[in-house]
Amino acid sequence: MNITDVRVRKVAKEGKMKAVVSITIDEEFVVHDIKVIEGEKGLFIAMPSRKATDGEYRDIAHPINSSTRDKIQTIILEKYKEAAAEEAAV
Repeated sequence: MNITDVRVRKVAKEGKMKAVVSITIDEEFVVHDIKVIEGEKGLFIAMPSRKATDGEYRDIAHPINSSTRDKIQTIILEKYKEAAAEEAAV
């Protein structure tokens, strides 16, 4: 699996959510609405989710194992930091 494109849309309002990201996998499959969130231990990603009838949020799409999650998170956070640096330079 190769992530062939990452699109970062920074969130202008104050809060823990810093950006919303879309990734393309192998130039064939897109996952929208991955969130970049500022937590107590730093930045992390939250996969797209929706609220179930019991009030809990459930991921719509997510990696099956932690190594894949780490790979996706590393790439997304690198692109987020690049976008933040470009914005600060302007």
